Amino acid sequence: MEGGLTTGFEKTLLDSEMIGMMGALRGSLDFSDTEEALDAIQSVGAGGHFLGTEHTLARYETAFHTPILSDWRPYEFWEAAGAPDTAERATAKWQEMLGSFEAPAMDEGVVEELDAYVARRTEEIGDNEI
Repeated sequence: MEGGLTTGFEKTLLDSEMIGMMGALRGSLDFSDTEEALDAIQSVGAGGHFLGTEHTLARYETAFHTPILSDWRPYEFWEAAGAPDTAERATAKWQEMLGSFEAPAMDEGVVEELDAYVARRTEEIGDNEI
């Protein structure tokens, strides 16, 4: 988006989603249990499922990334919900987030210092248009 010169709430959420996915993958590639994984595959066999295997149960709580925007529902559910694309989901998400925002409690002295700083810098910088 213009070499980083413009942005939007949707792009911020998309970036956050990507960072979350990368963080979930970073450092998680561990092949030390390859034998255990192969044993699980062999024990389940063709057409079976892994939900009850020890290998899966040991990793079930930590091995997944929960997306902010990606829709992992079956196609039929996504379609029945109006087939929203990622930009539409991002818009709805930031509007929900801003709508439910509650400012954190801050010491009144800190608030006054921040307000004074912003006022001083606004005066120093001026209202120059680019």
